Amino acid sequence: MYLFLSKEIIKTETVSRIIGTVGFGVLTALGAFVRIPLPFSPVPITLQTFFVLLSGALLGRTLGPSSQLLYLSLGIAGLPIFTGAGSGLLYLCGPTSGYLFGFVFASLFVGSSIKKIPQNFISVFSLLFAADLILLFCGTMWLRVVLGLNWPKLFLIGFLPFIPGDVIKVFACVLIYSKLCKRSREIFSI
Repeated sequence: MYLFLSKEIIKTETVSRIIGTVGFGVLTALGAFVRIPLPFSPVPITLQTFFVLLSGALLGRTLGPSSQLLYLSLGIAGLPIFTGAGSGLLYLCGPTSGYLFGFVFASLFVGSSIKKIPQNFISVFSLLFAADLILLFCGTMWLRVVLGLNWPKLFLIGFLPFIPGDVIKVFACVLIYSKLCKRSREIFSI
């Protein structure tokens, strides 16, 4: 039985990288459908940030952001995979666009930094939470452009409401990362 479990299912690194990149692009898209609308904000709470952070941690600085760029490209191309089943280039003029582009930056930040920090719970949690703050900052900056509100109001509708849920998502990401990091480095050569 051990011999069976130790065999590689996918033998080529290229196929593994493609599956990882496409897989996290799809997971991010699915995360858009786990949506909690906020009555005071044009931006809903979604599960996407969970997959964004995990993509950078498990896939690294190249494949992580690539998975998020794939997600954005598919949505821009017309697949209804953005929050609220939105799609197309025009969707990027809406209030969530800054968060969408923040996905790429957050994944890149995590993927570029994860190997440079001590691999303990507090360090990984701090890194992922910092990446989440980058994502929220990108989204809030774009809300300023779209809505033209003052900074305190923007902070209340585009940043602060997401912190409690994101702390839970980051916590879950750290737990999953701690279980999969060794194997993901073997598979994706990061």
